[in-house]
Amino acid sequence: MYGLIGKIQAKPGQRDTLIEILSSGSSNMPGCHSYVVAKDKSEEDIIWVTEVWDDQASHKASLSLPEVQKAISLGKPLIEQFLQFTETEPV
Repeated sequence: MYGLIGKIQAKPGQRDTLIEILSSGSSNMPGCHSYVVAKDKSEEDIIWVTEVWDDQASHKASLSLPEVQKAISLGKPLIEQFLQFTETEPV
């Protein structure tokens, strides 16, 4: 199993739109057990993304899917910065 937890700062006022975009591009990804997009409760522009995959190769392959590519191209302009990414091993 392969896990990834990311902390993303949206541009001011763009968090909800970015959440919609990230969520729409994640519905049908082979090897993905869980893809959770969450609002940070204390920081208005922060989003947490928690992913669980069969393996790292499944995650990497997902990045070439058309719906994921579309979400990336739509979401990139709304991202201020990537603050943190942590790889995990789900149990």
